[in-house]
Amino acid sequence: MTTFKKTISAIALAGVSIVAVAAGVQAAEKRPAELAPLGEPPSPPDNPMTPEKVELGKLLFFDPRLSGNGAMPCSACHLPELGWDFPDKISLGYPGTVHWRNSPTIVNSAYYGNLFWTGVSKSLEAEARTAARGGVAGNGEDDMMEARLAFIPEYRERFNDVFGTEYPLMRDAYMAIAAFERSIVQRDTPFDLYMLGDDDALSDQQKRGMELFTGKAGCSTCHDGALISNQKYYNLGVPAYDGWEDDELAQITFRFELYAKGSTEEKYRKWKDDPGLYFVTKQEADLGKFRVPSLRYTKYTAPYMHNGMLETLEDVVEFYNQGGGTNDWAATKTDLIKPLGLTDKEKADLVAFVESFSGERLLMETPDLPEYEPLPAVTN
Repeated sequence: MTTFKKTISAIALAGVSIVAVAAGVQAAEKRPAELAPLGEPPSPPDNPMTPEKVELGKLLFFDPRLSGNGAMPCSACHLPELGWDFPDKISLGYPGTVHWRNSPTIVNSAYYGNLFWTGVSKSLEAEARTAARGGVAGNGEDDMMEARLAFIPEYRERFNDVFGTEYPLMRDAYMAIAAFERSIVQRDTPFDLYMLGDDDALSDQQKRGMELFTGKAGCSTCHDGALISNQKYYNLGVPAYDGWEDDELAQITFRFELYAKGSTEEKYRKWKDDPGLYFVTKQEADLGKFRVPSLRYTKYTAPYMHNGMLETLEDVVEFYNQGGGTNDWAATKTDLIKPLGLTDKEKADLVAFVESFSGERLLMETPDLPEYEPLPAVTN
């Protein structure tokens, strides 16, 4: 008996209609090969996830004591009720400063190979450390933050249970925060349900949008796979952040970042736009390039792009429909973007499909944080 016949016989013995199976196979073949549903989030062997570690990371994520001034938790820029990001063009900055880039959502960040807009951190552990210590973000120092944690009995107990240390270490704090962030995933979106076989999970409009996404609009050239991102870097011609024209603090932050990340005197004086990936590679071919973000959960994460210059998903679709924009880095703009010639109906269909990458809002209340107490007296 052939393998095919054996398979059919097994299905029949299981009481499953062969016609139904054939219909299911036929339906599955309609799914676009460029896209896929999300699988289980990774759990790195050097930082395995446990319920206790995730719960500790949750407390630390919301705890403002992990910052320079004791008032800037991770959640200040990643608000659960507002998309797990910050609802403005530019993220919240450390008091006395402003940030200089849009705050990405942490939803599904477990699946990224490179974190931040220019991939400067290669893991969520490194991302947590970079954010907590960044000059216009958390502005913290490990020794000061460790000292604060040492005065909190519940943290001493939790760190000892999870990591086996007598006192909390920031190295372990970043690992716990990363474990918590890996738990913030969404895998039951209409898109995922459709890709797993539910023909009714997408509306007719969304299915038309899917055809555009993988066809005429060419979105899946860069937004593919299960993450809906190839995680590569491109200059799309996104215009410079308009706050640099009239916001004094934003101008100071921009100059600070140019200086801190390394640029010549000439470039420091001349550049008026975010150099992007150039800061990582120092290759002028990478000027203005930023990582392709996932389109998952984007229904709740407006505004869009690395500097928030596009306000709505409709604006994003129109931006691509026009062939991108113009900025100071015209020489490096990708040739993948060309005018699309989409009709108003097609643009609406495309937006509807992009919204299918988002399910219900993922909400979470701020946990009650443990209190300081005096360290126990040392006895001989």
